Amino acid sequence: MKKEISIDYSKLTKLYYSISEVAQLFEVNASLIRFWEKELELEQPKKNKKGNRLFTTREIQTIQKIYNLVKVQGYKLDAAKIQLKTRKKKEVFKESLFDLTPEEIVIDRLEKIKSKLIQLKHSKN
Repeated sequence: MKKEISIDYSKLTKLYYSISEVAQLFEVNASLIRFWEKELELEQPKKNKKGNRLFTTREIQTIQKIYNLVKVQGYKLDAAKIQLKTRKKKEVFKESLFDLTPEEIVIDRLEKIKSKLIQLKHSKN
């Protein structure tokens, strides 16, 4: 396993970064980023007229989460996918806490428990 890469986002001043620049940040091949994008069903980054991917700092943060899950913590892709979906739900949950019914809150908690159990199962394989 690799060590965690920390990126100083205050130094990322450009609006968009090419896939090769993003790959260089994480010391991986561009093909690995394209693979993660496809396998983990990420939002498609904006593309220029030539069709080259252009990543924003927000998308780079998502790639950093994936890198940390897969390369640092050793998650398999299925478990990383579940973890990313859980984190995304958690962010939405925090934003809309007062819009949820008590039943929806319980369901959300049960889904979190389920995802943690799946992660444990995958980590032991």
